[in-house]
Amino acid sequence: MASFSIKSVLISESVDPRCRTILEENGIHVTEKQNMKKEELITEIKDYDGLVVRSATKVTADVIDAASNLKIIGRAGTGVDNVDVDAATKKGIIVMNTPSGNTISAAELTCALIMSLSRHVPQAAMSMKAGNWDRKKFMGAELYGKVLGIVGLGRIGKEVASRMQSFGMKTIGYDPITPPEVSASWGVEQMSLEQLWPQCDYITVHTPLMPSTVGLLNDETFAKCKKGVKVVNCARGGIIDEAALLRALESGQCGGAGLDVFVEEPPKDRALVNHPNVIGCPHLGASTKEAQARCGQDIALQIVDMVNRKNLIGAVNAQVLASTFSQESQEMITFGEAIGKVLQACTTSRKPYSNLQITTEGDCMKSCSGYMASAVLVGLLGNESTSINLINVLNLAKDFGMQVTQRHITSNGVGGSCEVEISADGCIFKATGSVQSGVPVLLKLSDSVFRQPASLTGNLLFFKSSANPQLLSSVAGVLVTEGVQIESFSAPVNHMGEQWYCVGVSKLLKDLNVLKPLVTEAAQVTL
Repeated sequence: MASFSIKSVLISESVDPRCRTILEENGIHVTEKQNMKKEELITEIKDYDGLVVRSATKVTADVIDAASNLKIIGRAGTGVDNVDVDAATKKGIIVMNTPSGNTISAAELTCALIMSLSRHVPQAAMSMKAGNWDRKKFMGAELYGKVLGIVGLGRIGKEVASRMQSFGMKTIGYDPITPPEVSASWGVEQMSLEQLWPQCDYITVHTPLMPSTVGLLNDETFAKCKKGVKVVNCARGGIIDEAALLRALESGQCGGAGLDVFVEEPPKDRALVNHPNVIGCPHLGASTKEAQARCGQDIALQIVDMVNRKNLIGAVNAQVLASTFSQESQEMITFGEAIGKVLQACTTSRKPYSNLQITTEGDCMKSCSGYMASAVLVGLLGNESTSINLINVLNLAKDFGMQVTQRHITSNGVGGSCEVEISADGCIFKATGSVQSGVPVLLKLSDSVFRQPASLTGNLLFFKSSANPQLLSSVAGVLVTEGVQIESFSAPVNHMGEQWYCVGVSKLLKDLNVLKPLVTEAAQVTL
């Protein structure tokens, strides 16, 4: 995690002052520059380790490509629609949001729009301001006993449900992730969308904007709803097909809409906004003093916690890091990277790699299954890219055509081990090791089992040769001639045939070819 040291952060939008204060109190230099154009941001971003944005700054692939030092993009709010997450992931940059910062504010606005739709509050207020007194025109309906369909049962959907239940509404919902028994515990009956549409008097959406949710409410789904259904969108513009909504409003199939978000913001086409049955807001979901303070504070605390290896909250593309903050996991990551580097050194002339299989054994190795493959790949592919890390290495391996598999074997023993098998140029190479007393060690290289575990630290020389009484002295003589001292030596248990040896040395050889008369293969690495 040392590679995620954050020393400087650029804040490109207006956030709560506590954000800057918290970052600076933890030794992070902060620069605030608002309202930058894309070209200005591209020029500016190269100097910073972190970027904090709200929703206006568009962090595109061009911006990310220009960010040579960027390690984290923090979105002070929910959702990351304005960030190219794929481009960030490929570059090994963490993308983080504040998942709970504006939950209450967004839920309250949703409820306000539902109530306003039921009683025509904004329209009545505007009529009063125009000098009218028209009670019949704004005849409303009670919420009591009505059915509210909630599409998306995350934090905001849950809060909306609990509030509208207090008005006596029946709450039903749909969510592909939240288990039905969980939503049932807070009074929401889950069902399929096909079952939900025809039952609802009101529908509110609380999903991210993704291919599966674009146009979720469209001509076809509106036709399945009750005539006069009212809809609310405080999530993301585009979840409700705006053209279909306008047609449903004109036909009376939709009785009203409360919209806080639009496909284009601000919307240039005013047909929907100007419709008499639409209550529109200029994206006010998070626009409360409390939400802004919470989001600004949360993103700063999340960045500080990550830098200090305390916790990882809100990361949308770095789940692999979630279990890497303990001392034990750091030792396992060091081990994984080390064994990957050893195999990289031993297969330099055998690329490309095709398959990587990792087998962990023992209870102590079970907890590292979430990140061991990534750690090994960082060591194995470290020479292929300067920006390689735990976040992007699996994608990089896939780009290289590698197939990565991992399995765990339960063992009754006290200890544990990890075997890494790599296929390269039609050949198979294996390395087995573990962590002993906090130190990564190599137990086996290919078929050579070491008599004493080889410590995977410092400068290591590996060579393969048939055993003979003069082997060590001959190798030692070459090393002395080259000005290299032997610091440790691990010999194989078996002396039959060609075996691998591991030598700890004071420095690496300038040319491994000096060992050619004595060995069949040689490799060296600094760990």
